[in-house]
Amino acid sequence: MLGSVSNNLSWYPRKMELNALLKILFEPKLLQEIGGLGKISIPKNTIILTENMYIKEIPLVLDGDIKVRKTDENGKELVLYHIEKGESCVLSITSCLNKKKSTVEAIAQKDTRIVKIPVEKVERWMDEYKSWKHFVFKMYYDRLDSILTLVNSIMFKQTDNRLYDKLRELQAKNGNLLRFTHQELASEIGTAREVISRLLKLMEKDGLIELDRGEIKLLQSL
Repeated sequence: MLGSVSNNLSWYPRKMELNALLKILFEPKLLQEIGGLGKISIPKNTIILTENMYIKEIPLVLDGDIKVRKTDENGKELVLYHIEKGESCVLSITSCLNKKKSTVEAIAQKDTRIVKIPVEKVERWMDEYKSWKHFVFKMYYDRLDSILTLVNSIMFKQTDNRLYDKLRELQAKNGNLLRFTHQELASEIGTAREVISRLLKLMEKDGLIELDRGEIKLLQSL
């Protein structure tokens, strides 16, 4: 594969074609190594990683969405972040580099394709490829920023504002028809399903949305 690596990976267009995206991220020699690794398809709702597992491989997402979450003893979940096209899981990388057990669970949010990167390659690439090191450091920054944003939102924002912000974010990514359950939204913003259901009913009453089973139709730009 041909391509060059940007010295500044602080941004890249998420919607660009996969091969072009990878060429921006990684130098040709690393792309050749990635191209030789095993690729698998993961059906929606498949649990990929559980807590307290030792990690032998990390995913590089080619297409789809992996949700990374924490759950309590009652099964209540809090979504920490999503891994999308051209991304990997920084917490998995941290665990495997330090030979620690996983502290999170990962589940396919939709049908997903990944490249499986063995732990020994993760370690070697940190020393051998500047682009991989940039990639990992960028993910550290992005994930820390998203988790801090989540903590700030839970601590300092009213639940209705958090819900509105999440719906606006989802609208920008997916359009006006959102296929999300009330429980999924509750997990995304760190609250109870009953609270989400009540707030969505109020938004429907105000003419902002229409509710159907497993779907939310946004009637205006948020």
